[in-house]
Amino acid sequence: MIRGVNLGNWLVLEKWMNPALFDGTQAEDETQLCTDLAGVRIEERLKVHRDSYITERDFAYLANHGFHAVRIPVPYFVFGERPPFVGCIEYVDRALDWAEAYGIDVLIELHTVPDSQNGFDNGGMCGVCKWHKNTDHVEFALTVLERLTARYAGRPAFWGIGVLNEPVSPELWETFDIPSRYPPRDPEYARGSEGVPTEFLKRFYLEAYRRIRSHSTDVVVVFHDGFRLPEWGDYFSASGFERFFVDTHLYLMMLTFTAGDQELDQYLDYVRTDFQPIVREKGAQMPLLVGEWCLNPMSTRIAGLSPAERHHYFRSIAEAQLEAWSGAAGWFFWSYKLLAGGLAADGWDLGKAIELGYFPDDFRRVG
Repeated sequence: MIRGVNLGNWLVLEKWMNPALFDGTQAEDETQLCTDLAGVRIEERLKVHRDSYITERDFAYLANHGFHAVRIPVPYFVFGERPPFVGCIEYVDRALDWAEAYGIDVLIELHTVPDSQNGFDNGGMCGVCKWHKNTDHVEFALTVLERLTARYAGRPAFWGIGVLNEPVSPELWETFDIPSRYPPRDPEYARGSEGVPTEFLKRFYLEAYRRIRSHSTDVVVVFHDGFRLPEWGDYFSASGFERFFVDTHLYLMMLTFTAGDQELDQYLDYVRTDFQPIVREKGAQMPLLVGEWCLNPMSTRIAGLSPAERHHYFRSIAEAQLEAWSGAAGWFFWSYKLLAGGLAADGWDLGKAIELGYFPDDFRRVG
């Protein structure tokens, strides 16, 4: 079973994970930050961040703690030809070197695209989702996937490539009112944004698979479910795909959005009655990964707990989720590192979770 962790906020920025990186600006996403600090200022700020946020020591730590895979989010400007954005391919090169030194597999995930695929902060452009409506943007994303595959094909650590992170569904775009949750800086520019239709996504996935396979028959190709897991059925296998996984992201705080703050037993019941059956059912139908999950249910109750109560709270949530994920081929915890204050961060930061004993002692053997 794959036991991995996401290296979030290293090469694709999320302000909530390291607010200090955005100091001195009004930026809420990476596009805004790079625009506001264009030139030398953003280059220097990102160099300091990228050089220190993840290093070889982190790969040694992960290997020592029983993790054998990392998922690395990368931006569409990874190769550096899209100013004012700053490329980062040399850091991906380093990650492959470190991974090979410590026996860790790497899943490279295309996390952003021009004009965004979801309007989230992690999509690089809040409140905007119209990448799929621009043929040049779609083509550019495909060429980035090709270039990444060609660059790392044959590298021992290059295990997989994620075609696109979290393309939002039309239903989710409307139901959660994404532009209100992630307000665009320029509402006029955001005009025309919408969720990514399933039929478009199927065509994009098919073309992405074809192009990736033209450079490598060995690399695993990972497709996010686009928050519509039941819609895929046998699409991938019927399309002749091989060596692939379908990626689903299951977060406890989705319950908070719809049902308010819950007590521990209600969170655990949610995992067992919602997450676990879905994972078992879909895991039996298709090769399934839980590409992102965390321990933090975003409960306001956490702050009032004693250390012993907090340990029981998070440990219980970890045990229930790990049991649920046993129906999949593997999982990647979100995230390895978090530079944000507050007690709630304990459930997001892998290092803190391990240090505080939130993961069960035998988690390496679960599944």
